[in-house]
Amino acid sequence: MSIKVGIIGGAGYTAGELIRILLNHPKAEITFIHSTSHSDHPVYDVHRDLLGETKMVFTNTVQPGADVLFLCLGHGKSNDFLSRNNIPSHIKIIDLSQDFRLNGKFNPDQGVSRDFIYGLPELRKKEITTANNIANPGCFATAFELALLPLAASNLLKEEVHINGITGSTGAGQALSDTTHFSWRNNNISVYKAFSHQHLKEVRLTLEAAAGNSIPALNFIPVRGNFSRGIFLTAYTTSNLTEEAAKKLYSDFYSDAAFTFVTNSEVSVKEVVNTNKCILSVEKHGDKIFITSVIDNLVKGASGQAVQNMNLMFGIDEKTGLNLKPVAF
Repeated sequence: MSIKVGIIGGAGYTAGELIRILLNHPKAEITFIHSTSHSDHPVYDVHRDLLGETKMVFTNTVQPGADVLFLCLGHGKSNDFLSRNNIPSHIKIIDLSQDFRLNGKFNPDQGVSRDFIYGLPELRKKEITTANNIANPGCFATAFELALLPLAASNLLKEEVHINGITGSTGAGQALSDTTHFSWRNNNISVYKAFSHQHLKEVRLTLEAAAGNSIPALNFIPVRGNFSRGIFLTAYTTSNLTEEAAKKLYSDFYSDAAFTFVTNSEVSVKEVVNTNKCILSVEKHGDKIFITSVIDNLVKGASGQAVQNMNLMFGIDEKTGLNLKPVAF
């Protein structure tokens, strides 16, 4: 079985990571990589590390024959792409933008309507295996949701939650801005979108779906880090659980998860960079339960999770092509 893959928006960070993973995927074949700004140029002109890995060139047309399209487009542009291109209904869509995470619908004026499943495998694996369209979770949302899902699913989120998350510069995308230039970001950190980050809406929807009811306030402080990739997120809330019971709750909840692991040790970003892992630690301090969640924002937070979803959609082992080596030092 060879899954024929098309990539739309092939010049960005998430697309580059996706190409790297899929070039070494034993059951997938990239048939075309679409980019309007780099058409007819070799892929390695943009993704320099792929020199010697592929001789593919970008195209500005949507090629026929794909089984699945990955949409690696900016937020708002996936909806526009599907509106302008009448993609046949038998072609599966995995969207890495936020366009369909909240309402789960694409309803064009004419052509193919699509229903999107929110693609968090630790919560929606069964639905993903029968889905034709996936809304891939956001990077901060993935780290955030995996940190709190066991509590939400057990209806144990009773008090407001305080969350701090620091992310690498690749989380801001490839386009330059004042806060992504090396000279600004190096030796510097800063808060942005305090209490109002765009991923909060999908996090709340996901946690409330798991809980079956509304949940308390989520007080999220996102931070720009002075490193290129990774997310280090901490969360705490009041809880009556003992530390032993909390650790067991988390270990049991993720016992069948392919890439989410609970550890008794302190965790760091380097343990997950370049992998599809999420590593969680759970502690109790007084009446507070304290959770640390670390992921690679480009892999588990984007392209790796997208490939994990593709594997599930096509009925192959979800770990296929994703046994990646972490950058330990």
